Amino acid sequence: MKRWMMMVLPGLLLAGCEIMPPAPAPGERIEVIDREVTPGVEREAERVEEAPAPGRVARQVAFPEAEYAALETSGSAVISGQLTIGGRPVPNAGVSAAPVTTYSAEAAEQALAGRAVEPADPRARRYTHTTRTDGNGRFRLSGLPAGHFYVSGSGPDPRTGNVRVVIRQVILGNGQQLGVDLSR
Repeated sequence: MKRWMMMVLPGLLLAGCEIMPPAPAPGERIEVIDREVTPGVEREAERVEEAPAPGRVARQVAFPEAEYAALETSGSAVISGQLTIGGRPVPNAGVSAAPVTTYSAEAAEQALAGRAVEPADPRARRYTHTTRTDGNGRFRLSGLPAGHFYVSGSGPDPRTGNVRVVIRQVILGNGQQLGVDLSR
């Protein structure tokens, strides 16, 4: 996998979204099936996968529609800060803020254990805010609603070269500007 993907993927997975769907492994079958749910109701696409993508663990928590439906998707809060690993800023790295839910908590737990979960349900993307760090590892996420969030980023450890994930749980109020130090 490309180096930049290894730096961004863990943070985005925990956030409940993905950069791009993984390519099917040789012999893996992915089908898209359109089916009518009820007459007169719009059609729904269903993705069927035989197994999680290689190197990923299966999600145990199903996407909680009702839990996400109660959340706002935008607001006036801002999170800014710096991503550093091993005392060094991580330039051009993905940083995300995802609402704390049972679904994102599972992904965060797996990411901190060094495992990636299978791709998130596309419906979670509406609630995840993402940005990239500048050359000094600084980032800014704006337009956030009030609530509890996982703020995450990842990058290579300068001593070992291994990708490290940094996650902080924060609480935001309406219009609040919060500084978050993402360091490991």
